[in-house]
Amino acid sequence: MSRPFSVLNIFILILLASTPPGSPQAPTPPGAPAQLKVGIVVFLSGAAAAPFGVPARNATELLIEQLNAGSAPKPYDRPGIGGVPIRAVYVDEAGGAERQVAELRRLVLEEKVDFVIGYISSADCLAIAPVAEELKVLTFLFDCGTNRIFEDRTYRYVFRTSAHQVIDSIGLARYLLKIRPNVRTVAGLNQNYAWGQDSWNTFRDALLKLKPDVKVVSEQFPKLFAGEFSTEISALLAARPEFIHSSFWGGDLEGFTIQMTPRGLHRRSLIAFTPGETMLPRLGRDVPPGIIVGARGPHGPFAPNTPLNQWFVRAYRDRYGIRPVYASYHMAQALLGVKAAFEKALAANEGKWPTVDQVIAALEYLEFETPSGTIRMAIGKGHQAVEPTAYGITGPYDPQQKEVRLTNVMTFPAECVNPPDGVKSEDWIRQGFPGARCP
Repeated sequence: MSRPFSVLNIFILILLASTPPGSPQAPTPPGAPAQLKVGIVVFLSGAAAAPFGVPARNATELLIEQLNAGSAPKPYDRPGIGGVPIRAVYVDEAGGAERQVAELRRLVLEEKVDFVIGYISSADCLAIAPVAEELKVLTFLFDCGTNRIFEDRTYRYVFRTSAHQVIDSIGLARYLLKIRPNVRTVAGLNQNYAWGQDSWNTFRDALLKLKPDVKVVSEQFPKLFAGEFSTEISALLAARPEFIHSSFWGGDLEGFTIQMTPRGLHRRSLIAFTPGETMLPRLGRDVPPGIIVGARGPHGPFAPNTPLNQWFVRAYRDRYGIRPVYASYHMAQALLGVKAAFEKALAANEGKWPTVDQVIAALEYLEFETPSGTIRMAIGKGHQAVEPTAYGITGPYDPQQKEVRLTNVMTFPAECVNPPDGVKSEDWIRQGFPGARCP
């Protein structure tokens, strides 16, 4: 005869029945919360959603699922963050900086998030950083490019786990002079706000420092998400520059490429898009050959062939049927950087759940592995990441990959394209890049 169930037996059965299949049974540290609630802010509507916001959200969903299940490769195989599951609360970044400030307050004061990861627009980053500091909420800027965040002000609660635009601009100046050392005339086509202005100013100043006899023959600043560029195309055709620099992204990048191709601008001038990698899988055969593209770091086709990157690309393709673009890689850097910092702080706190101050101390000057390689929080007093950067030129269409192949790929190490800690980018350029180590 079988023995009757005890109260303990019944409790165990109830506990097992309430656990989702496949959930890891890892012990949580003393003092840990039941979950870590994270606000995720990306464009979910508008011109920046499809090429940037949706790939970033997709990476978030995939990584949180994998991390919670303990399915990520080492050193990220501990479930959740320190054994605590992650839960995302999504916010649409569309609507401008004033709206994002209000949304940040709502996330912190009403949703009670533990930290925030977000912001693609440089204008939004500049607006929310001081508010995050006021609210004392850990905030991880995952994508926006303006270098002014940590060069104009010091923050305690705000970090950026990707590099700022200076790597794109200086890297492109160096790349251009590698492939066209005798270039004489250049022009700029950039959106009229912080990202576009900063990108053009940095590229122009870096190029003129490296080759003072270059002449700028046209500067075009259409408004953000203008969508229609016939006037700018006509002006660039008339100016006939040998080279055109553009930091266009999102819908503007794709719209301009489609509009300028029939008019042959790319055959008259060598064109470079510093964040152009995102259009490769989206436009496919419609990407013309001979255009320089970057990925704001070693992401996408420029990412290293490591087990962590292989896992990320494979998991992303299996889930979404397309490869991850650099916005996805930037989100991976943010989530894995947060996990690395919390778990470093947890270990330093002898296994007890860390305080916010302990997490901050762990993240400052942290080095951690990502699908893009090793990320170093090396400048901005340990709050700003540095990365290498890379460029290539669009070539023939590859039907297997469903995008054009890149030729003439060059990578510039972080020490070549990032200013030293405590030095403003504009000063570093003006002084002739002291300390830069370039191939």
